[in-house]
Amino acid sequence: MRRNTSVTEFVILGFSDHPDMNSILFEIFLFIYIVTVLGNILIIIAINVVPTRHTPMYFFLRNLSYLDICYTSVTLPKMLANLLSENKTMCFVGCAVQMYFFLFFGVTEFCLLASMAYDRYRAICNPLHYTAIMNKRTCIQLTGGSSLCGTLVALRHNFVFTLPFCGSNEINHFFCEIQLVLKLVCGDTYWIELQIIVGAAFILMLPFMLILVSYICIISTILKIRSAKGRHRAFSTCSSHLIMVTLFYMMAHIMYLHPKSSLSPDMNKLFSLFYSVVTPILTPIIYSLRNKEVKDD
Repeated sequence: MRRNTSVTEFVILGFSDHPDMNSILFEIFLFIYIVTVLGNILIIIAINVVPTRHTPMYFFLRNLSYLDICYTSVTLPKMLANLLSENKTMCFVGCAVQMYFFLFFGVTEFCLLASMAYDRYRAICNPLHYTAIMNKRTCIQLTGGSSLCGTLVALRHNFVFTLPFCGSNEINHFFCEIQLVLKLVCGDTYWIELQIIVGAAFILMLPFMLILVSYICIISTILKIRSAKGRHRAFSTCSSHLIMVTLFYMMAHIMYLHPKSSLSPDMNKLFSLFYSVVTPILTPIIYSLRNKEVKDD
């Protein structure tokens, strides 16, 4: 990464506007982080130790839990440290690395959710050929493709760190968020921000369209099932995934498909918290409550 800037570090302001709440926020976010990590680890263990769960659906769920652990670990540990420390600086390279992995795990999860929708489409709409189509090789290719998309997007967006920085080095957020880092770049960044919004729309819409088409076919197939019990069973296999998709895409839409100036700093942090901190903790909760096999353990 070629540097063209005199900035050597950034100041992550975090929640410095409310210093009296730092200790309370630390306890809340530490609890969330512990529950997120332990909950997703338990999901992974529950899948690994039971041979009957070595199926495509649980293969993708295990990868989703792994991504959630990594995703929340990109931002939360540093945020917790800043809540207890007067020194809120992050080195230039550290900020770039944090942004890279935040984008990588986020985009990979988007694509993995689309892969999970495709898996449910095959299971419900093509049950007789499901095992042949969704074999181990196909599952690995889908997860590998999701990771490749995450890598390409993260590398593309990290180009902002090759731009010249000037003036303030303060980021009014709890992590190195791309649109706020852009505010520190010298000159007019309107077109760069527009490119990021258009790119985010493209990144979000492709997996979303695959999910939408998959669920149109799934719902159409479910409605053709004559017995109420059969319809309920078919819908229960994809309801957890549908809830996760709705939450994840709703928050991503608010976060990235609008100019950052349209939200106040506090609202921006609030939505970012829900998107990057609260959503990962919902994976073990939703899948445990909605999945009878996991709940029984």
